[in-house]
Amino acid sequence: QVQLVESGGGLVQARGSLRLSCTASTRTFSTYAMGWFRQAPGKEREFVAAISWSGGSTSYADSVKGRFTVSRDNAKNTVYLQMKSLGPEDTAVYYCAAKFVSAYSGTYYRSDEYDYWGQGTQVTVSS
Repeated sequence: QVQLVESGGGLVQARGSLRLSCTASTRTFSTYAMGWFRQAPGKEREFVAAISWSGGSTSYADSVKGRFTVSRDNAKNTVYLQMKSLGPEDTAVYYCAAKFVSAYSGTYYRSDEYDYWGQGTQVTVSS
């Protein structure tokens, strides 16, 4: 069982920035591909960004491309989501997720592909 704990959410003004962190409780963090998803009130959970186990591959939703950057530090068991140029449309609960992989170095964008989820962190962007 892997526990994921997100942090870094909060209230920010439009055009501001935030960095989310997600720390995993596992000794084998580098065997997991990681993803970020978000869910706004009344909407379905949607893919935001993903990163391969090595950090060599990343992918983004079109809505955040060029504004968000996903990265990871395997020595710290942590994945990050740097968000800039935030707008009210980015207001949501943000979740990180982990998928066990062996040698595959790709990324995953479907929520049902992930094995573990964090509890989420609220991001609110005021206009």
